[in-house]
Amino acid sequence: MTIKEIQDELIEDFSFFEDWMAKYEYIIQLGKELPLIDESHKVDDLLIKGCQSRVWLHAQYVDDKVFFTADSDAIITKGLVSLMIKVLSGQRAEDIVSADLYFIDEIGLKEHLSPTRANGLVAMVKQMKLYALALNAKR
Repeated sequence: MTIKEIQDELIEDFSFFEDWMAKYEYIIQLGKELPLIDESHKVDDLLIKGCQSRVWLHAQYVDDKVFFTADSDAIITKGLVSLMIKVLSGQRAEDIVSADLYFIDEIGLKEHLSPTRANGLVAMVKQMKLYALALNAKR
């Protein structure tokens, strides 16, 4: 699936929820389903700068695609990083770098996050794009 197709699917998924409490529950559920990051990747070098919570993000390049794993010590943040991984992991580096992540606004995420969480989300996206750029440059 393309990044656009995944975003459209997420927008549709979120449209089923009546209110923001239900949407938060869904985000938390996604966080619980996030595949565990290897403990060896829970190092300070892999912490996302700009996140209030501790968020570890690891990226690797396999068969021309970038795959991400992550973890967080905060349940809602873990859900947010899980959303980003759902959209960007397994995609080509060029597609990640140029992705317009419109689903964030479409599902109303930005206006329902605290300013610190919204900043953390921006930092997550930036870090994922930087990893994709760096991994692409190395190949």
